[in-house]
Amino acid sequence: MSNNIRLHKNDLPDDLDLGNLIAVDGEFMGLNVRRDPLCLIQISSGNSDAHIIQFDRKNYNAPNLTKLLTDENTTKIFHYGRADMAHIKYYLKTDTNNILDTKIASKLARSYSDSHSLKTLIKEFVNIDISKQFQSSDFGGELSPAQLKYCANDVMYLHKIHEELNKILERENRIDLYKDCLKFLKTRVNLDLALFKDDIWSH
Repeated sequence: MSNNIRLHKNDLPDDLDLGNLIAVDGEFMGLNVRRDPLCLIQISSGNSDAHIIQFDRKNYNAPNLTKLLTDENTTKIFHYGRADMAHIKYYLKTDTNNILDTKIASKLARSYSDSHSLKTLIKEFVNIDISKQFQSSDFGGELSPAQLKYCANDVMYLHKIHEELNKILERENRIDLYKDCLKFLKTRVNLDLALFKDDIWSH
């Protein structure tokens, strides 16, 4: 395992300083929040590092992590934060504050494409073709080095991707629309947790 990829059991260390702009992603046993538990949260400071927290799923006691997620002074970059934030709220019993989202940014900025996957964005903006072989794998038990590398890839490039997408949003005068979408993201998560899956704006 790379020295830049660190696995932590249950919570982040007390003395870890990740700065005020972090990338965040989660791994679950599936996409049904109530059925499929949160297994991991991975975080990167943007310095080619990844800190992977593997939870004790009997209690989800992670005070350092929850403090970081709620901190209004720390910005969190997600890719499709809707799913991650729902699992975080359901299992860690906390909101995630001060959010950016590369999938939302991509859909607004990259209207020239119909592909907004993380793999696509890494290829376009970082020029690396990552493997998604372990996207559908069991994150509930012992983790292999390949799984840990997959988890790290999900956060290591988000800073650069968001920076590039932000340039397009500014240039195309869509940045305010992006900010308004981010304001609604918590509400969309709450609708998901209340089992309102449909578009409530539709006729």
